[in-house]
Amino acid sequence: MNKAQGILRRISAITAVMALGIGGLAACGSSNADPAKGKVYYINSKPEVADIWQDVADQYTKETGVEVIVETAAAGTLDQTLKSELAKSEAPTLLTINGFDSYARYKSHLADISGSDAYQLLTDEGKVYANGDGKAVYTIPFAAEYYGMIYNKKILKDYIAKDYAVINSVDDIKDFKTFKKVCDSMQEHKDDLGLEGAISNAGLDASDTYRFASHLSRIPLFYEYKDAGTTFEQNIKGTYLDDMKNIWDLYLKDSTVQPTELSSKTYEDSTAEFATGQTAFYQNGVWSYTQIKDNDVADENLGMLPLYIGAPGESAYGPASIYDASWGVNKDSSDKDKQATLDFLKWLVNSDEGKKALSQDMGFSAPYTTFGKDDQPNNPLITAALEYQEKNIPFIRSFALPSGHWGDELANALLDYTQGASDWSTVKKAYVDNWSSEWQNNKETNGSLPESQPFKG
Repeated sequence: MNKAQGILRRISAITAVMALGIGGLAACGSSNADPAKGKVYYINSKPEVADIWQDVADQYTKETGVEVIVETAAAGTLDQTLKSELAKSEAPTLLTINGFDSYARYKSHLADISGSDAYQLLTDEGKVYANGDGKAVYTIPFAAEYYGMIYNKKILKDYIAKDYAVINSVDDIKDFKTFKKVCDSMQEHKDDLGLEGAISNAGLDASDTYRFASHLSRIPLFYEYKDAGTTFEQNIKGTYLDDMKNIWDLYLKDSTVQPTELSSKTYEDSTAEFATGQTAFYQNGVWSYTQIKDNDVADENLGMLPLYIGAPGESAYGPASIYDASWGVNKDSSDKDKQATLDFLKWLVNSDEGKKALSQDMGFSAPYTTFGKDDQPNNPLITAALEYQEKNIPFIRSFALPSGHWGDELANALLDYTQGASDWSTVKKAYVDNWSSEWQNNKETNGSLPESQPFKG
């Protein structure tokens, strides 16, 4: 078995572990609690950290006497879990809310927590991603994640030493034009560099399309909103979709495989190519570190570039940030339980024990002022992303997308374009036309749209 096959097995094993127990909940609680102090009942959406939440629950109860119950939804079942648990007489006091569509569905259950200590401790950027209505705040993010163009520093160093290199330093890559020159040059000389391609394949199997339909698609949206000076529009023009075409065409040209093969290429395939040193570049986020590590790319050789597409002024921005994972407090819980839950949130983001659990144990980059540089997770991709922040280079903000259906239709259009069944106008239509109709469906179903605010950054 070769190295790529080995990592495929490991990635598949991780996926299988996360999928265990579909249709049920993994419950954990704490004993020896004092009922007079209220309780915390939390619905966690991440099976991979369920055991850590059990340790947190036990530790907090031992320290405070407050009962903490954590129930973990199986992978992909958060929505049905929340619906089921909220219908019970002993409903959760603390909910995981993932993205605006989840917030819109459960807003009627959420308490205003704008006066809470946890909200006050959010960083300024974290507060931007809190969901609210006017002065009220209903959700607060607990994990800041970053995505961009991950690269192998060793391969770039080897390339720069060649007489055919088009840059003198990776710092020279500050826009799409330069990035394309580098990728084209590496592709031309891939045999000399020992590569299968400059960029890992842009798989269009269902397991992999989120990288493009959910993440890459937000880059042109950012620049369109920037032009409009707003954070939401129900009707968009697709002003920068031709710029997105720039990088998509590059993915097809400087890849490890022919475009006709991409319909069957998976997330595991693309990740394995990068992790085993077959490519220099790989579009993904900080979460992919768990699949990359312990292979051919050493931690010190992991870097992250922004996703350059050719938009005006793009050199002023770093990678993209996304804060979908949030907490919300059940407004229908008793006052005693609500206060116990708010105290628990403060402990999580303010105590040494809570901070260690979130960052070092669970691997979350928590957007709170109480987390210093030494409190960040042991993840070199997070470190690489935060280097931009240290240089006062702002992140690309990831604005809300209307629905999963919108992303599926965009992925289908990208596949048709890639296989030559249609031209780029099909991608534009899927992006622009479905944007308006899906937000209208969202409004009719959930009763709300994202609040339009002045664009900052």
